[in-house]
Amino acid sequence: MYEFIEDIKKDEYEAFLMECPYNHFMQSYDFGEIKKFKHFIPHYVGLKKDEKLVCAALLLEKKLKLGYTYLYSPRGYVIDYNDKELINVFTNELKKYAKKMKAIFIKIDPGVKRHNLDQDGNIIGDNNNYALIDYLKSLGYKHMGYNLGFENEQPRFTFRISLDGTWDEVYSRIHPTSRKILNKGNQYNLDVYKGNTKKDLDDFYETMIETSKREGIIQSPIEYYEEFFKVFNEDNLSDLYVVKANMNKVKKSFEDKISSVKNEIETIKARNNSKNETKIKELSSQVEKLEKEYSEIKNIDDEEIVLSSIITVKYGDKVWTVHGGNNSKLMSLNANYLCYFEIMKDAYNEGYKVMDCFGTCGIPNPDKNNPIFGIHSFKKRLGGEYTEFIGEFDLITNKFMYFIFNKLVPIRRKIIRFLSRKK
Repeated sequence: MYEFIEDIKKDEYEAFLMECPYNHFMQSYDFGEIKKFKHFIPHYVGLKKDEKLVCAALLLEKKLKLGYTYLYSPRGYVIDYNDKELINVFTNELKKYAKKMKAIFIKIDPGVKRHNLDQDGNIIGDNNNYALIDYLKSLGYKHMGYNLGFENEQPRFTFRISLDGTWDEVYSRIHPTSRKILNKGNQYNLDVYKGNTKKDLDDFYETMIETSKREGIIQSPIEYYEEFFKVFNEDNLSDLYVVKANMNKVKKSFEDKISSVKNEIETIKARNNSKNETKIKELSSQVEKLEKEYSEIKNIDDEEIVLSSIITVKYGDKVWTVHGGNNSKLMSLNANYLCYFEIMKDAYNEGYKVMDCFGTCGIPNPDKNNPIFGIHSFKKRLGGEYTEFIGEFDLITNKFMYFIFNKLVPIRRKIIRFLSRKK
């Protein structure tokens, strides 16, 4: 017999999640506590069989008007999705629980792959979860479609970098274009480090605001990110990576590089060999490019500039690059490459199996005019698996109120986006 549990304690809940291959940091106890900041009420529920947990879920309750609520289980239940009986029993228990809570629906977006894709979005092999999608529909879950963008609660696509094998094997899977950049190392003497102070979080938020302005993304207030980092970091589940430019160091690096290339040109000229003319032209072009870049930075008065920053979450066998941004200044210094590469190296050395780049679009090769082109191409070239999840499902428990909700919420979101742009 199964027993539905309404309030699983943290130690028991987390112990179960660590044993389940379908765990996700968004189902963690800590994530539920963090979402209180955004006025969600976390519920940690599950099923026991023979006094042992066999599935669990974080349900985030959001209060609505007239005493109604809805429940959201981010990245779906922590359950064996191959066990139809278990899914069926849990679903029936959740329906009862939702009605007791006056919840008009339960939303889930399982972290389960739809099928296997190559990096260009082509389906490869026969392994898929089409049957699971059909089974969830048969239990009353409404599938919300196969969106390609960021319209839903969580991105339906991401890149997941395998950290299996030797470090050389992991590195070899990175695209040659990105390896070429990484092979140059930290040539501008940027400061790359893990931070945990209020100042570091302020620096992080500075890059988030820059990214928001550049890409039209709505950002949460800094207090949310402070809470996010504090809760996960206290359990040693999060790191804050910062890349900062000391402008004196950067300027000197350019001066040294320009001087070095010019000296090389003079050395070659001294040999007075006509065969070296091509090499001289190449080096002269290099000097021209360096001097152009240097002319753009030599008059910058700032002593230091925060270029890139990312908050990660480490959970189970994965590391996620959850929140991050890049400064619009000095983007040619490739600080974002250094930041991601540092995370990748740390994840590998700490024994994690996967680095999840936490979201991209469902257009495998977006046009260069597409706002997502830059970040999609960047993540793609890190050599991860292009991953498509099965999507969102709504388990409706009050059809009339669900209809009203879906008419009003899109209008509210449009107003929020409009007001945000005005600011």
